[in-house]
Amino acid sequence: MTSEHTFPTLEHMFASRLAVIGVALFLLIAGLALGAARPTSGAAPETRYVVQAGDTLWDIASSRYEGDPREGVWRITERNGLADSLLHPGEVIVLP
Repeated sequence: MTSEHTFPTLEHMFASRLAVIGVALFLLIAGLALGAARPTSGAAPETRYVVQAGDTLWDIASSRYEGDPREGVWRITERNGLADSLLHPGEVIVLP
């Protein structure tokens, strides 16, 4: 009984390694493309804010957001589920 051992040829080894590299490269490019395709608001991370006496949504929005303060008031109201614009000292709100 003889046992024959056949070793892969150099061409077969090269083709196998090339295929592995090709798959890895494809996965890398696909991952980068999917990561780049995610929408972003470009905004800074959310922060928590402790309401001080005399604070209003308008004042907070004016000092924290560029542009029209009405958009900032809307964003704060929506993010915090506020039913009205009444704020209480010590209340913690999230600034998106």
